[in-house]
Amino acid sequence: MNTYKLTLLALLATLAVVGRYAFQFIPNVQPVTAIIILTGIFLGPMSAVILGILTVFLSNMLLGMGIWTVWQIISWCIIGLIAGIMGITWKRVPFIFIIIFSVVSGYFYGFIISLTTYQVTGYFWPYYLAGLPFDTAHAIGNAVFITLLYPLLHALLQRYAKNRFRIKD
Repeated sequence: MNTYKLTLLALLATLAVVGRYAFQFIPNVQPVTAIIILTGIFLGPMSAVILGILTVFLSNMLLGMGIWTVWQIISWCIIGLIAGIMGITWKRVPFIFIIIFSVVSGYFYGFIISLTTYQVTGYFWPYYLAGLPFDTAHAIGNAVFITLLYPLLHALLQRYAKNRFRIKD
């Protein structure tokens, strides 16, 4: 991991934190999952995990820490790992598959976060079922953010791929 890549991850974390803070007034609609997915696909699973951890800690300093912080880290790191494995497995991941994965990731994130309530109260299904409309908003938001951010991040990360061979590690 070179300085250039660390700087790029810091910028992506900043984008995710600012995006999460800017969209806090719309429940569960945030660009974080989309940014983590695209980072995993373009930069690899480890970069996505680092970005997930950074984003959760930095944004929760603004929005509030709690027991859910651990589950947010777990869910976004798993999503980033899977996206990174997809990026490694396929030379070019089809755009429609990225959108479908982002929608599924919205529901997966809600499932993992629902485990927080089970940890505290011992009840899972009532909380999970009550949260499905919010998970649906998250899933739709992910698809929209992937559509909007893909061209920008693709160009930015392609530039990184060209420059990383010019810079000594």
